[in-house]
Amino acid sequence: MTFNELLVLKWVHIVAMVYWLGGEWGVFQTSYNVVNHKLPFDERKRHMETAYRIDILARTGIILLLPLGLHMGHLWGLQPLGGAWLVGMWLFYAGWLSLCWMAFFARETDKGIRYTMIDEKIRFVVIPLLILVSIASLLGHGPLVAGEGQKWYASKMLLFSGTLIIGLKLRFIMREWTAMFRILATGPNSEVEAKLETSIAFGRKIAYLYWVTILTVAYLGVAKPF
Repeated sequence: MTFNELLVLKWVHIVAMVYWLGGEWGVFQTSYNVVNHKLPFDERKRHMETAYRIDILARTGIILLLPLGLHMGHLWGLQPLGGAWLVGMWLFYAGWLSLCWMAFFARETDKGIRYTMIDEKIRFVVIPLLILVSIASLLGHGPLVAGEGQKWYASKMLLFSGTLIIGLKLRFIMREWTAMFRILATGPNSEVEAKLETSIAFGRKIAYLYWVTILTVAYLGVAKPF
């Protein structure tokens, strides 16, 4: 029995996708109780805590998917950078993932909010870079291979960058939860309650687009249609 690097990467990629998609559904359902005015505040806060505990797995999945995809792309011959570049890439993503978990553990503190904001700033660099690379490759300028029957990879990267944009907005919304629940902990506040409900209502709407895009990304990876 020999070690098959590509099969192991595919397996972890599938697991990361499952946690990403399933985790987002869990947060979506939990949000209904977060804004339920009929529930006691402590009960709502427990639901918010549950949402954060579910969401950390989704966040882990979405961060892992990119290095896994880049690594597999190199093995498929669609992404030219390997060797030391792959090692450096994995070290970068290990640091990013550690930052994400640090923000999770410190989520009720100012430090946790700072960590979350650093995480968001990393996405402001990664997202435009992915869009630039994928569009340039689809136009035939590289660096990704995007010939006949190979455009699915760059297209998948472009769609994935779209999910990161939507996910970033959802991160903003969850950060708002923490700030608003701090205010609600001091006593009833109808203005904050209204803002909370508006924030989550908008988040639910874009969540549907999020799921459709995630499913399309998954389809491109499996079917490789073009």
